[in-house]
Amino acid sequence: MASTSDAPVIVAEGLWKSYGDIPAVRDLSFEVRPGSVFGLLGPNGAGKTTTINMLTTLLPIDAGRASVAGFDVERAPEAVRQVIGLAGQAAAIDEKLTARENLEMFGRLYKMPKPERRARVDELIEQFRMTEYADRTVSTYSGGQRRRIDVVAALIANPPALFLDEPTTGLDPRSRVELWEEIRSLADGGTAVVLTTQYLEEADRLADHIVIIDRGTVVASGTAGALKDDLDRDVLEVHFASVGDLNLAVGKMAGVTDDYGTDETSSKLTIPISEGSASSLALLRRFEDAGIPIVDFHYRRPTLDDVFMSHTDEVITGSGRSK
Repeated sequence: MASTSDAPVIVAEGLWKSYGDIPAVRDLSFEVRPGSVFGLLGPNGAGKTTTINMLTTLLPIDAGRASVAGFDVERAPEAVRQVIGLAGQAAAIDEKLTARENLEMFGRLYKMPKPERRARVDELIEQFRMTEYADRTVSTYSGGQRRRIDVVAALIANPPALFLDEPTTGLDPRSRVELWEEIRSLADGGTAVVLTTQYLEEADRLADHIVIIDRGTVVASGTAGALKDDLDRDVLEVHFASVGDLNLAVGKMAGVTDDYGTDETSSKLTIPISEGSASSLALLRRFEDAGIPIVDFHYRRPTLDDVFMSHTDEVITGSGRSK
């Protein structure tokens, strides 16, 4: 059963993990309370999956300590495994079995009595709208259906702590939104959720608290709203007709700022603006005076994407810098 107290369900204190001489996670600390979604964000290789694997007993902790539902991850790993659900990047389900058979198998792993296990399987199949395909082999499922059963399998024992490592990667937009609704519903029911994701819109929509890590170190922490407010700058997006025009515009940025990003796919230039709208108008006039046609422009408040780019070494596609 999900905890109803306000005590943290998941606690990480000063976690360290290295692979040889290369540190993957450095002095990472956070807490996740019942009924909340904790977003763990960072570039590829930042240490997100390593953190998940330590908290779920899949990797030993080099230094620091962690607990889940009151059980120490290192001292009581078997007890921890009984109070967590994990949906990792690699599917844990058997494609030769049906969804119902997979859920039954996971129930047995959690040592659930047969009557309780079967009742829980029926409950989850109905709750997650899987009735139409629950008795077909998983090999016949769409990508969205496969990812759903992988997440649902992590819920078989109704764990107080749920770890979701990029749960919606590869899903179509409709399936992604449906899974968002289900994750939010689980948190609203009292589950403590740790979520890693490549989709910043996902974290913005779901996470009650966000930590951004880069090279295993915390570089930003707070609610999505606070992180965007703390950036203390607006953003000018300028769309050009071609990559050639985009490159000409980048040339006109010389001596003005090197803090910008480019997206050649959409011929877009993204420029942080810290001096108000007047400076953005000056930039637009600079492009116009140079004879570079502007298709469209947008002056906006920062998004979580802007926060992410400002705190990490992740580079926007194209030739510009993002920091």
